[in-house]
Formats: sequence, C-alpha cells, structure tokens
Amino acid sequence: MDRRTLDVVVMSDLHLGTYGCHAKEIVNYLKSIQPQILVLNGDIIDIWQFNKRYFPVAHMQVIKEIMNLLSKGTRVIYITGNHDEALRRYSDMHMGNFQLTDKVVMEINGKMTWIFHGDVFDATTKGSAKLLAKLGGHGYDLLILINSLINRCLKMMGKEKMSFSKKVKNSVKKAVSWIGNFEQTAAELAIEKKYDYVICGHIHQPQKRIINTKEGSVTYLNSGDWIENLTALEYQNNEWSIYHYDEKQFAADAAPVVTMEKKLPQLNVVTDEIALFIHSLAIQS
Repeated sequence: MDRRTLDVVVMSDLHLGTYGCHAKEIVNYLKSIQPQILVLNGDIIDIWQFNKRYFPVAHMQVIKEIMNLLSKGTRVIYITGNHDEALRRYSDMHMGNFQLTDKVVMEINGKMTWIFHGDVFDATTKGSAKLLAKLGGHGYDLLILINSLINRCLKMMGKEKMSFSKKVKNSVKKAVSWIGNFEQTAAELAIEKKYDYVICGHIHQPQKRIINTKEGSVTYLNSGDWIENLTALEYQNNEWSIYHYDEKQFAADAAPVVTMEKKLPQLNVVTDEIALFIHSLAIQS
C-alpha cells in the first residue's frame, strides 16, 4: 500500500499497554501515511494502568512505526494527557524532530489552531477523584477485553462487531450531557483567545462541528480514540477531516500479527562480536 501524503495528522487515546488498544490497526494506519506533522494528543502510553506483565510486541511496533516516521522527516509532537501525565515533568523537551509538550498552537495557512488533550476540563481526573477514575479505568479495560472476545465470536459467525462501551455512553444522559459541556467549554475558551480551530482528545468522541456563541464562532474537532472508534484527524488541501479506520482497506496489506512470548528470554551478555571500531581518540593539533 502506497503511503498517503498528508500535511497534519492528529491521533489521541491510543492507550498502549492496555487490553483495549488496537495496536495492529494503529500500525496499519501509521504504515499507510506520511504526514509532515504527527500530533500525538495524549493518553498514548497508558501509564495509569501500565503493567510490566502486559506490553505486547504489537504495542512496541506502534512505537517503532512512530520512530520510523521520525526518521523519514515527520515532525512528531507528543502532547501529554491524564493517563500519561507522568511525562508532564519533562514538558517542552525537544530532541530533533520530536517535541514533548502540554499544548501547542499552530498557524496553518493563516488559521490559528489550538491543540491540547482536554483533561484540564475534567474534574474526575483531579484530586481524590483521580483514584476513582483509575479504578474505573480498570473496569473499563475489563469491559473492553470481554467485548473483544465477543467480537471474535461475532466475526466467526459473520456478524458485525459491536461496542458495549459506546452503547453505554450513548444511553446514559449524563454522559451525553458531559460530552456536550466539554465541547462547549473548549469552544468558548478558544473563541475568547481568537483561535479558528480547537482540537482535543480525552473523551473518546470523534467530532467536527462549528460552535457559535455571542462572542464568535470556532471549529471544534476531536480526534476520538483507538479503543472504540479507531479515528484520527487529517489535514490536507486546507481542510480538516475525520479518518475512520476500515479494516477492509487493509485486508491485503495488513501488518503481520506479532505474537508475544509467554516467558522472557534468558539474558546472555557474553559475546565475541565487535560492535564498534575506534581507530583513534587522539585530538589532532
């Protein structure tokens, strides 16, 4: 499959290190694009639920593909989220084409675009409520695991997949109201700052819509997630669009499934191989 050349791609909520992460699909997508800028908008590695016993090789492949894009000249901007907030102590770090930050404002073809994860608007990720959110995260992870097993059975039976978590969210009025409030809050603040676009992640709800207030209007976008929706934002030809992953498009060129060894290989540090030749360390005068 030929890589699609794109100006900007925004991905969020990959949640690497959790059972719900669709690592294979992420790898397929990353192999299909060549963006000038890749924005990883928070919750990329799920440090909240990180378990040293569970980080499959397929999840490492995602990191490998991001590094591959870096080596090909893509600028990668990693914006921290609440699940990877431990990285915030290193914010505003630059290493070549890689940048770690908490938010970024871009001017794209004369339009000001404000990008941040969005957990700053979520009271459930602050203070003592964070503990409940973490516990809820483990329950959510279990629900996703059960959902994936059921979807395998549905696929074998030739039926469409279904998402339990999406059905729960859509059926709970409080969840729908909270999402609406989140979007409105982000939009109002962006309008106050005179931005043309505001881009968030966090709520796992892909979106593109114009929000109007008495003070003005702004285009609100959300990159969704790679747990339930498998979506990203793409900017090309002066326009933002929501990309929805379709496994049928990758049937012929899908990334190989990498299996994980159940036991760690035995450590062996004895070697006769020469890895580096140093002819001279003398300073020429």
